[in-house]
Amino acid sequence: MTLHTVCKTDELAVGGMKAFVVGDEKIVLYRLSDGFFATQASCTHMFAPLAKGKLLEDCKVQCPFHRARFDVRTGAVVDWANFPPGIQVLNFVRGEKALRTFKTSVKGGSVRVDVPGA
Repeated sequence: MTLHTVCKTDELAVGGMKAFVVGDEKIVLYRLSDGFFATQASCTHMFAPLAKGKLLEDCKVQCPFHRARFDVRTGAVVDWANFPPGIQVLNFVRGEKALRTFKTSVKGGSVRVDVPGA
């Protein structure tokens, strides 16, 4: 396990998200009502920066480009890219792919993320 401190718990409000670089890995940290979660920073569809998207009330992040939605707890695809109309043609080439997730923990008021190899 390779734990990296990324921020203090009070630096991110519930419902917030923020991008970080840990070693060579870009991640997004999300704060939900039940804790912190972390995923890779780019959408698996066309690699858009998820930190510029929306964290939805139901624990999902929405990509800012084509509105793909992912569960931030598991990385699972909830809705694949569907905007603008016609993007589904590209989806034939870019099939659904879950986000990589990273374990998080809180110790001494700091949020730590396990980023293997970083």
